[in-house]
Amino acid sequence: MSIAHCPSATPWGVNAHPVEIEADVQGGLPRFDLVGLASTAVKESRERVRTAIRNTGFTLEPRAVTVNLAPAELPKGSNHLDLGIACALLAAHGKLPPEALQDRLICGELGLDGSVRPVRGALAIAERSREVGVRELVLPRADSSLAAEIEGVRAVGVASLAEAVGHLTGTEIVVPARQRGLAVPTRKMTDFGEIRGQAAAKRALEIAAAGAHNLLFCGPPGAGKTMLARSMPSLLPELSRDEAIEVTKIHSMTAEAVPEGLIRQRPFRSPHSDTSVPGLVGGGLTPRPGEVSLAHRGVLFLDELPQFRRSALENLRQPLEDGCVSIVRGQVQVTFPCRFALIAAMNPCPCGHHGDPRKDCRCGEEGRRRYRERLSGPLLDRIDMHLQIPAVAAADLRGPAGESSEAVRERVIAARECQRLRYGIAGGVNSEMPGAASLAMLEQKNPVGRLLRRAYEQLGLSMRSLTKVTRVARTLADLDRSSSVRMEHVKEALQYRQPTASP
Repeated sequence: MSIAHCPSATPWGVNAHPVEIEADVQGGLPRFDLVGLASTAVKESRERVRTAIRNTGFTLEPRAVTVNLAPAELPKGSNHLDLGIACALLAAHGKLPPEALQDRLICGELGLDGSVRPVRGALAIAERSREVGVRELVLPRADSSLAAEIEGVRAVGVASLAEAVGHLTGTEIVVPARQRGLAVPTRKMTDFGEIRGQAAAKRALEIAAAGAHNLLFCGPPGAGKTMLARSMPSLLPELSRDEAIEVTKIHSMTAEAVPEGLIRQRPFRSPHSDTSVPGLVGGGLTPRPGEVSLAHRGVLFLDELPQFRRSALENLRQPLEDGCVSIVRGQVQVTFPCRFALIAAMNPCPCGHHGDPRKDCRCGEEGRRRYRERLSGPLLDRIDMHLQIPAVAAADLRGPAGESSEAVRERVIAARECQRLRYGIAGGVNSEMPGAASLAMLEQKNPVGRLLRRAYEQLGLSMRSLTKVTRVARTLADLDRSSSVRMEHVKEALQYRQPTASP
């Protein structure tokens, strides 16, 4: 009997940490000890592994078995290690050559019948296997095509423990998986041409799509706020390959269906107003990405914004400001990316008819004040554009259809290409424009700089609000194919700072 080593990995956040599985088999009373800061789910793998080995046809002598999961300080809270533990045990019992496990990374969940079931985080595990330099990644067959999307990774998918042993011993070689490419788009999107009227709101959406800006709609029920927001994805360009890997890696960490190939459409997430703080921004005992991270590189739509829990909304501050969420569990920090465009919608008052010429508001000033106070000033300050939209006029309902999403998307793509060239990185957008560039625009001695300084003083803008104005103005210039920001761009950008929902 001897010690066997099997490299594996376990997901943590949106990445994966390498885990060295060590199996020691010695004489003595039969027992099975699993050490190395394993969670309950991992400790249960003892029964799954032993039963799967037996049902695969292997007979292990009753011995004292110790399995160590290194490093000891790293929490292991998933089922990814089953297949690696089984292979290490077989090697320690002399049923598998120990050298067959060298230079390979093995992970997967085992069924009691020896089948290998899919796991979360195949892309993150594939990236980790490339970083540690193993020659082959052995994982569940259902995850192998997705893992093969990482360049330089030889991903071998197995359907059972027996197939994995056959491949490792060379008696039944499994052909590596091939890249599947981008997944076929499945989400039906609302087209701009289906929306009647609301020209100002459509203009604001085009700007938000071009620069990935945050946008707040305030208007009466039935004005089309939700329909407008749901049309936003139809204006956005498809994800680049690097962005698709980034987004798919996040989605593959959740309990949702594993993507069949790289995600192609930009995410559109619309959580219910009763969503908890961990559900919105991420968290849990084993940290999982929340809605803000699932909306990464896409759109997060919050309908009826004041109805969300105050604690959940206040926890949006860091994601909106930094583009990431940091969660600390014990002495380990997990960071989830969350660069998204926030589209929010709200009524002007609890009944929704304040300012509506067709219906009287029954809320009173005190009711309207309490309603507006559900949204804090610091949160509203982080929203680039605020727009009051009216009810749709009867004449607009009879009018011709507007521009299609395809026509608007062409302008959005052209504007985003300007931003990519300006910032020199894929996915670089004006909503992330460095503060130094905004400050330089403010310090200009031309009419644009003077207008910005005057607006800052007379409108009582915060420095953050003024930065939002300069970023929106830069996007307006890109939509006009202008190399410089002009006066009309700043004036239009200032119009979107009207206090639609100020407390």
